Amino acid sequence: MMSQTVGRLCFRNKTALAPMVRVGTLPMRLLALDYGADIVYCEELIDIKMMQCKRVVNEVLETVDFVAPDDRVVFRTCQREKDRVVFQMGTADPQRALTVAQLVEKDVAAIDVNMGCPKEYSTKGGMGAALLSNPDKIEAILSTLVKGVSKPVTCKIRILPSTDATVDLAKRIERTGVAAIAVHGRMKEERPQHPVHCDVIQAVAQAVSIPVIANGGSLDLVKSYSDIQTFREATGASSVMLARAAMWNPSVFRSQGALPLEKVMEEYIQYAVRYENHASNTKYCLCQMLRDKVESPLGKQLHAAQTSSEICEVFALEEFYKDTRNYLLARQEALNANTQPADCLTMDGDVTTMPVRFDRKEYPPQITPKMHLLEWSRREKLEQPVYMTVQRPLDRGFQSTVTVGDKKYRSTLWEKSKKFAEQSAAIVCLRALGLPDGRISEQEMGLVNKRKREEKRDSESEEDRGFRANGFTDASDSISRKRRLSENSQQEVTG
Repeated sequence: MMSQTVGRLCFRNKTALAPMVRVGTLPMRLLALDYGADIVYCEELIDIKMMQCKRVVNEVLETVDFVAPDDRVVFRTCQREKDRVVFQMGTADPQRALTVAQLVEKDVAAIDVNMGCPKEYSTKGGMGAALLSNPDKIEAILSTLVKGVSKPVTCKIRILPSTDATVDLAKRIERTGVAAIAVHGRMKEERPQHPVHCDVIQAVAQAVSIPVIANGGSLDLVKSYSDIQTFREATGASSVMLARAAMWNPSVFRSQGALPLEKVMEEYIQYAVRYENHASNTKYCLCQMLRDKVESPLGKQLHAAQTSSEICEVFALEEFYKDTRNYLLARQEALNANTQPADCLTMDGDVTTMPVRFDRKEYPPQITPKMHLLEWSRREKLEQPVYMTVQRPLDRGFQSTVTVGDKKYRSTLWEKSKKFAEQSAAIVCLRALGLPDGRISEQEMGLVNKRKREEKRDSESEEDRGFRANGFTDASDSISRKRRLSENSQQEVTG
């Protein structure tokens, strides 16, 4: 069992943002920290989904993203919260839990297992509150995590039908070596309208030596910052965790008092735009803040908004949105400029790849790598190149794969538009085939010169064509011929 070391997250005398599905994403967590929360929990994330994710450092947003195979960002975090964010997972299997914990542990402050959510999406497969009836599995999961990761491990439970049963479970959990236990003071059959059982939380707090985090007081007890201490004292807990009270207005964590809701919503939107939160998730969280005002004029405008830009318009944040987008685009361009493409080709499955990017200013007007590739394919009597392009939600980048002669080519770098992505793919193909791609700096410009000759020929006069018929190969020859004839005539007159 790994020992508690200096610098590990402490769970005593803390206020925490509780894990909430669809609410506990990065913008809400950062806002809660700004307002005074000591610890923030992410929403419950299912182990099987997380196991499929790849850890990606997002240099544009300055975040660490855990990205699913379909390019959807499942979990996003940043340096600002690294020492205070708790990753909560839904799991019913010790080894899956360990795999996920080891995937994220260097980017979070602690690992938490959800053992209290009564909703079907959490209980199916034996997760969430379903674990309360299987203490052996609870022990196996927590013991495996405590032994297998370097960060503190915690869990969140609901109370059982009797106080004694709840206390016995808490003691068994404590013996696994967890750093803290959060207790929602309701049974799994109870809902928010049922009163929270502060006495049961208190019994648990008195029975164990690890910190107990009280949860479930939002509706009855916690309506303002001063109520947090009242709830702490009523439960005898070390710390307090807030869900709905924080969802409705995260400035409940402010010791100076809550802020006006519209101010809070604006600050939430700013984080959502800065960290490219999905618009539907942003909209959902804002509607939760509005509560009974969702049918107000503001609520109706928000309901009609479909994009982050439109949400910003509702709150008169158009300039902020534009400035932030320009800032992120500038960061992307700066990072692109510093990218040094490798000269070697590599294989990604059956696709030939190379890190190249299409720069319009490197090519003559109206001449592109796609044109060169098409021209070459026609000469070789091959079918026309076929481009397949995808866009990733992560940064709205595009990547294209071109198929030529039953072979595929693609750039490993993502472009800002579909057209540029196709040009990059064409460049990879041309370079792989050892062909010029048409850059101004290239010595061999066969296609370019051919097109220039065609343009000049189209603009020639009949007299120019006559000179060409007499053996002059381009328009400049005819001009020189005219000049020589004129000079000879002048000499004859003056001579």
